Amino acid sequence: MYNKIIMVGNLTRDVDLRYLPSGSAVATLGLASNRRYNKQDGSKGEEVCFVDVRLFGRSAEVANQYLKKGSKILIEGRLSFESWTDQSGQKRSKHSIIAESMQMLDSRSQSADGAGYNSYDGGYNNSGYTQAPQNPSYNQPQQAYNAQPNNAYAQNIPEINIDDEEIPF
Repeated sequence: MYNKIIMVGNLTRDVDLRYLPSGSAVATLGLASNRRYNKQDGSKGEEVCFVDVRLFGRSAEVANQYLKKGSKILIEGRLSFESWTDQSGQKRSKHSIIAESMQMLDSRSQSADGAGYNSYDGGYNNSGYTQAPQNPSYNQPQQAYNAQPNNAYAQNIPEINIDDEEIPF
């Protein structure tokens, strides 16, 4: 059987971080994903899907540090069915996502502290072995990129300034 879900949406509340007795971090967050469509009569329609997401380990700590209510993220994981009996004795159930990786989709200027981390997969690659997270070095000085070349021909090339929001992909 194959159980894989990819969902993009906005956080409906701040991240709730807790620690298991083993010391492992668990974060719970609410995710809302909108779907816009055209109805048969030509009017616009919208439906919203709300789902809870659980992150574990370092990715839970990263989410707690950088995400807040309204943050846009992409979650990859598996769907989990939970059922329980509430205090009044009624049976309750819901689906939730157990996250395997997360990508933060907000621009660096919109993140909680502007550090600019865009993705974190909890240190797992496709083979299941852990790996060190990639260091995107967003906080490195930009001097090397802005240095003017000594060559007169290269100095006549116009500078192009592209913001993160202008990139089409």
